[in-house]
Amino acid sequence: MTAEARVSDTRGVATAGSSSRQEGPGGLWDSVKKAAVVIGSGILFLAAFGNSLTWHLQRFWGASGDFWQKWWTELYLTFEGHETALFFFGTMLFPTLAFWVSNGLLLVVDTTGKPSFITRYRIQVDKNNPVDPGKLRHALKVVTFNHVFISGPMLVAAYHLMILRGNPCGPELPTFHWALTELAVCAIVEEILFYYSHRLFHHPGLYKHFHKQHHEWTAPIGVVSIYAHPLEHMISNMLPVIIGPVILGSHMTTTTLWLCLALVSTTISHCGYHLPFLPSPEFHDFHHLRFNQCFGVFGVLDRLHGTDTKFRQTKQYERHTLLTSLTPLNESIPDTPKKGQ
Repeated sequence: MTAEARVSDTRGVATAGSSSRQEGPGGLWDSVKKAAVVIGSGILFLAAFGNSLTWHLQRFWGASGDFWQKWWTELYLTFEGHETALFFFGTMLFPTLAFWVSNGLLLVVDTTGKPSFITRYRIQVDKNNPVDPGKLRHALKVVTFNHVFISGPMLVAAYHLMILRGNPCGPELPTFHWALTELAVCAIVEEILFYYSHRLFHHPGLYKHFHKQHHEWTAPIGVVSIYAHPLEHMISNMLPVIIGPVILGSHMTTTTLWLCLALVSTTISHCGYHLPFLPSPEFHDFHHLRFNQCFGVFGVLDRLHGTDTKFRQTKQYERHTLLTSLTPLNESIPDTPKKGQ
């Protein structure tokens, strides 16, 4: 192990151990007030836009509803009596395509450094330019193993839990509003479970045996979003995503859509590029850089627990916004010059 790696390791374990001491001021009451503001704002937003935005989306959904229902009915009849195979086929095929198509495009840029139009948006400018081939090959092996031998069996287990409440491959598709509600609930469940399981894996006793593997990439790329120890992939990557559909008894189509969204979202969070009109990856990129900040997905629990305090004092936080122009944010919001420069 190189001296640089040993320093990085020590920093990761040490800062992880001290993260519990970085809670925000005001303790529990301050967290409750912040939670009230966050939840209250969300309710007001839904109340204000629920009858306008969702109405237009419902019109689109309804206009194409017969098409989707007809397509689903044909598929359902084809697999009738083989619902387990249908569930596994749907929840593996489409999320797999979503993951590898998005990451395939990113890998072209990561391995060739072209096109330069994309590399302009690299967050850590001096890293992965291009990515180390040996390191990438090893990551791809681990990612493939996790996807096939961990995610696959867990989806089968999820199906057998879901049939206890009903048929997740039922003949009727869910309504638009119910599907939207389920996606929102799944996102909340993921935020809670991922935040606390992720912080758990940063405990010094667990970090060095499990989570250290994921943090070998201090400058992440999209495909390493599921580069992790198998136990971590099971507990911190898959469970937070799968639990929501299991609790709700979601239809296979909603579950598939949710898995696609989750995989594309985590790919963007790890991609290393702050691209125009895509969600900002600055939050999780900073976590890979500093180890002891920004543990969640949306950042709500990080704000409540004060685990984004240092992040909010950085240029990365100023850049943590939707980029709506073609000018990279590291140019419009440049780093503060170091002393002597």
